Amino acid sequence: MLHVRFRTFRAINEPQLCKKFLEGHRKVLEIYDIAMITSNKVLWTTHKNTYVILVESLENGKALGGARIQIADDELALPIEDAVGKVDKNIYSIINQHKKNKTGELCGLWNSREIAGYGIGSIFLTRAAIAVAFHRGIHSLFGLCAPATVSVATRAGFTIERSLGRQGFFNYPKLNLVATAVFVDNLKKLKNATPDDRECIQDLIRRQNQTREESGPKGNIKIDYHLELNSESHAL
Repeated sequence: MLHVRFRTFRAINEPQLCKKFLEGHRKVLEIYDIAMITSNKVLWTTHKNTYVILVESLENGKALGGARIQIADDELALPIEDAVGKVDKNIYSIINQHKKNKTGELCGLWNSREIAGYGIGSIFLTRAAIAVAFHRGIHSLFGLCAPATVSVATRAGFTIERSLGRQGFFNYPKLNLVATAVFVDNLKKLKNATPDDRECIQDLIRRQNQTREESGPKGNIKIDYHLELNSESHAL
């Protein structure tokens, strides 16, 4: 059975792990000729409000996937602002509106080809990222989804942000590709999540460090979740 670790850290505290994340992500993007994607910029590595989940093989330590949670602030634009702002400037006012209650973006999701089909780079990273965001005091999250991951996001509680673009849809990162803007409000309640997703996410919120045997599309996998950064906590 495939056995991986989800390691969580603050970007500015772990430059070597950030490098490991970037190298793995870049290789995946180059396969699809989309290395220019906004979430792949290196500025986040020195951003105090960016947190990272790195997926590593427990067999050899190789980076197999990852995701980032970037909190909206006045220092670094969210990747969705850079991507969507070129065609719809409403994104800026929408982000500012949600900044009052602390918002951010789930971005930079990726997984290597060798673990494709297990749901690591979509289902399980999305759930884990919401739990990490909750413990950072984030109330809401934005995201940009490829067509294949929209259903994963909606099961986890996101809805399509139809006030942007063409009812939430954009040609990004290339004209022949489509991205969907999504948003989830109130990470505590996750009222639009499926019961299974909500239960899993809330369990990860309650127990940030645990090992779970998960059932993905391609079969069962074992995940060591290390989602806790420190003693900060927000009671569920």
